[in-house]
Amino acid sequence: MTPAELIALKDPSKLSPEAQALWQIKNGDWDSAHNIAQDIHTKMGSWIHALLHVIEGDQWNADYWFSKAGKPSHGPKEIDKLWDEIAAVVLS
Repeated sequence: MTPAELIALKDPSKLSPEAQALWQIKNGDWDSAHNIAQDIHTKMGSWIHALLHVIEGDQWNADYWFSKAGKPSHGPKEIDKLWDEIAAVVLS
């Protein structure tokens, strides 16, 4: 599946939790994406969680989650690039 195909899906319920969280982000449901990410107890879950806090504007919290994920910090100007980077890994 490509990122464009993920975004175009009508129902993400059969996807992995990681892909569901990314779908929710692109569909503007931060709360649902955050709830999903909180239940993914892996470095990938932490990376998605970091993205969510960048979107929220809570850079301090985002940096904490980037650290847990073992990834470099990103700021609000890089949200789309970061989503694409995470999606490439999740969908590979």
